[in-house]
Amino acid sequence: MTATAQRPAASGAEPASIPAAAWRNLAMATLGFTINFWAWNLIGPLGPTFGKDLHLSSAAQSLLVAVPVLVGALGRVPVGALTDKLGARTMFPLVSFLTIIPVLLLIPAKHSLPALLAVGFLLGLGGTTFAIGVPLVNSWFPAAKRGMAIGVFGMGMGGTALSAYSTPRLSKAHGLDFPFLLVAGLLAAYGLLALLLVGDRPGRPVPAEPLVRRLRAAGRLRVTWELSALYAVGFGGIVAFGVYLPTYLKNLYHLSQTDAGTKAAGFALLAVLFRPIGGWLSDRVAPALVAAGGFALVAVLAVVQAFDPALSPGATVSLLGIAAALGTTAGAVFALVAQASPQAQVGSVTGIVGAVGGLGGFVPPLVMGAVYGAKHSYSIGLMLLADLALAAMVYGVARMRVTRTAEG
Repeated sequence: MTATAQRPAASGAEPASIPAAAWRNLAMATLGFTINFWAWNLIGPLGPTFGKDLHLSSAAQSLLVAVPVLVGALGRVPVGALTDKLGARTMFPLVSFLTIIPVLLLIPAKHSLPALLAVGFLLGLGGTTFAIGVPLVNSWFPAAKRGMAIGVFGMGMGGTALSAYSTPRLSKAHGLDFPFLLVAGLLAAYGLLALLLVGDRPGRPVPAEPLVRRLRAAGRLRVTWELSALYAVGFGGIVAFGVYLPTYLKNLYHLSQTDAGTKAAGFALLAVLFRPIGGWLSDRVAPALVAAGGFALVAVLAVVQAFDPALSPGATVSLLGIAAALGTTAGAVFALVAQASPQAQVGSVTGIVGAVGGLGGFVPPLVMGAVYGAKHSYSIGLMLLADLALAAMVYGVARMRVTRTAEG
């Protein structure tokens, strides 16, 4: 792939060195992303508990864990556009403080499915922080380092792994309400810290057009929808596995909720660790080729897992391999976003791409739950994942490797 480096609006050339403020904002963005994603995924690890207490069907349980994913996805569109306008210094603490409300509402809502669905809708707000961090990090780092920086920021999706591992254990040790109180406290502490330490880059381009017009302009960019399609498979796969894997492992391999949560956390953690690797590789090799290689591996391993291999070593190897490959593709796709998006529209493009990626994570849990309820098998869903990964691989090689920036 060939791509023209984006230039900061404040100067005509890339800075010779990366300022300390860039690293501080990268650390704060990653921390905020992690904590908000923990909040976003509070329902998923407790899905089996809610299912048992409320006598939910497999389809109802899948809907419960998928609702926050849907709202978090769609919410990234306006949040990304607002970040272009208001800046991350305003949006990070604002969204973190607002997310405290649905986290605490989980306490009275846990006895009713309609109430949990309503709170889960509001809880999706935590998932929108992705669209705040990408434009912040993108503005502080030069083009040659953006793949690495965005990949490091992407490690914040490890909040889902943190939730999968710790939420069931905390609820078992201290009661079901304790994880909600803990996460609410962490969100409050981060919001206060963000007010002090998060800062937008001086001279960053601030769009003057209304939000709707900016979203329309970003939507007219062909690269927005091309990247959205790739991200729907890559990041959507990570989200789908992250929220549904505990249920999948419990149903297929008869694991306890704690064991299933632990293994789901391992999956999410590996995806997190490989995301910056995907970004780092994309600074050195065409990002589309890095993504295509990851998609090819996903396709092969999804077919292997469709045959329901034994948990150890077969399923463990294939699932962890899928995690590493999906993490790599997610890092590579957002390296493409940083390279191919006009600087003033990064937030808007990120919002749309992130929304479609999140929608890619909303549909699979519903499909897997419906298929399992009807056929008591997950093979059909895994074969569909293999087909989508192959299509993404072909498109990445055929089209995205020659994508240029708007400036180019």
